[in-house]
Amino acid sequence: MLNSSATPRPKPDFKVDVVVIDAGHGGKDPGTVGKRGKEKDITLKVALKLGNYIEKNIPGVKVVYTRKTDKFIELYDRATIANEAKADLFISIHVNAIPNKAAHSGTETYVMGLHKTESNLEVAKRENSVIMLDDNYKEKYEGFDPGSAESYILFSLTQNAYLESSLLFADKVENQFKNRVGRRSHGVKQAGFIVLWKTAMPSVLIETGFITNEKEEAFLLSENGQDLLASGIYRAFKEYKAQIESVN
Repeated sequence: MLNSSATPRPKPDFKVDVVVIDAGHGGKDPGTVGKRGKEKDITLKVALKLGNYIEKNIPGVKVVYTRKTDKFIELYDRATIANEAKADLFISIHVNAIPNKAAHSGTETYVMGLHKTESNLEVAKRENSVIMLDDNYKEKYEGFDPGSAESYILFSLTQNAYLESSLLFADKVENQFKNRVGRRSHGVKQAGFIVLWKTAMPSVLIETGFITNEKEEAFLLSENGQDLLASGIYRAFKEYKAQIESVN
């Protein structure tokens, strides 16, 4: 069974002042690929824009990036960066794909949990398959097979102390995408993502759209589209921070 090396830190003041922004994929791992673009490039641009919004508009919040350039970062190391930064929130940005359903579009935000539908499992399998590019992945992930449905039973045994906060932020992200950005929202979902399971703080994985939809790919590749997505996540973060700090 996978063992999380993460140790939750005490939160006497309940401040949300360190956020880790993770641009999915990178380097030798392109992620999903469309007719014109690659996931790794879109996620990086949205991540950098998001970080810039936070740094410029919310003084006192420290932004940490898992990557700021086109480089490959192992899933294990992405979570380690967040844990070592003692992050209060981990935001992993991704792009979705369904090759045989070109008309499918929209956003969805995941929190760590056991998948409830086959489609949720397929998204987790695709994102987790990145571990096969890691050095010594069998040793690092202790035999976890991203392509085996049985491996995901492990996640049903995990008690996520940060689930409530993760769901709160995820819901704010999807509300922003639907009501302010004008995207089709598939809502908040749960699935077993390695990168979320290894983190010791509220964590979400955001699928910003489907690169296999030609119209949506154009939006994802556009400067305006990336700005809108980043600003939506930024507003969700601002709301989340205010709510968390006001109730504690």
